[in-house]
Amino acid sequence: MAQAFTYKNFKILAPMVRMGTLPMRLLCLDYGADLVYCEEIIDHKLAKCKRVENRALNSIDFIHPDGTCVFRTCHREADKVILQLGTADPDRALLTAKLVENDVAGIDINMGCPKDYSTKGGMGAALLKEPQKVYNLQDTLHLAKIIESTGVAAVAVHGRLKTERPRQPVHKDIIRTIADTLSIPVIANGGSLEIKNFDDIEKFQQETNAASVMIARAAQWNPSIFRKEGSLHSDDIIKAYIKYAIDYDNHWSNSKYCIIQFMHGRNASDLGIELAQTTSMLDISALWGFENYHRSIIAKREELVKSDDFVIDPLTSSNIKTSYQFSKQPLLSDVGTDHNRHVPHKSITPKSLLYQWSKNRGYDTPIYRSDVEPESKLFHSRVVVNGKEYTSDLRQKNKRSAEQSAASKCIKMLKIDTTKVNST
Repeated sequence: MAQAFTYKNFKILAPMVRMGTLPMRLLCLDYGADLVYCEEIIDHKLAKCKRVENRALNSIDFIHPDGTCVFRTCHREADKVILQLGTADPDRALLTAKLVENDVAGIDINMGCPKDYSTKGGMGAALLKEPQKVYNLQDTLHLAKIIESTGVAAVAVHGRLKTERPRQPVHKDIIRTIADTLSIPVIANGGSLEIKNFDDIEKFQQETNAASVMIARAAQWNPSIFRKEGSLHSDDIIKAYIKYAIDYDNHWSNSKYCIIQFMHGRNASDLGIELAQTTSMLDISALWGFENYHRSIIAKREELVKSDDFVIDPLTSSNIKTSYQFSKQPLLSDVGTDHNRHVPHKSITPKSLLYQWSKNRGYDTPIYRSDVEPESKLFHSRVVVNGKEYTSDLRQKNKRSAEQSAASKCIKMLKIDTTKVNST
């Protein structure tokens, strides 16, 4: 973890669900943000992950046993990214923090989210009902003093009550009172209704007497709000975002969601309607003239895989001993991930390779059988090739992904040289 911050005069990207993925964080850093938060990640999910250095993307990935890339970061943001944890258990929070401490600049405990998905698990704003948990977790005046006494470096205050929503005015007076009371830095949050440009950020900080300011929706609609020189046109922002999304293989649906936010107020335009109809990253890229760039990056990754004898193997054991292996095979798509975040090319899948290999040898089409585990609701598949059955140890969220894992297991067990599958 990076050295301690002063948290003085920082402009910070707030944690936002779906928005706080790597491309958005890097974009805001480019525009002048001092720190960037990832979206909230639940501790028990991250605690099960394995840290993987993804050489295809030059990223650090935390991979869940079900194949999902739960958190992706890179060296560019190592001393700038804050990981926000959703937690209700101090021991598990500590375990999770230890897992990521060398790849993030800080850890933030979410105590403010009022949404059911946080509070029903005893997380977010639910922690405000149990101050004793706050102390154990190391993370308003009585509560603020309790938090301060735990030794945290700073506290971010969203100036609204649990029952209030963003459309309602922020309580700047309460933030100011807390800032005046505590000796640690207070980060003011909740001012997006009145923050329209960089100067407004400075004004909000002065009015709350906060050490720093955290920005959510104003940055969601306009990441260039962090620029001292002034905001950029949304098309310029989108082009810069798309490049990062391609570079770091961000899933197209998440990229589409973010771009829709950047087009705030323009989604009924012809371009907005075209965006709504896209179904791939290539479709999105083409709308802003990045089709060739997208194709070139995909081609470079495939060349890297071949020249560097590099493979991301979708088949991992249930305790995910290894997610990345090295061999002389081309990359097998990790179709088990929810977001395909580390798949260089979607058209190369274990099932398609196994089908073609079987066809080349005159075997019958591979037969797949799948079962659902009653408790976990996860799928487990096996495949029969030339009379022999091959079973994957990996459990998946859906039948399709489970079948891909079974195909990958078969390819591995048969030692199939996939470089020759299409030419045999």
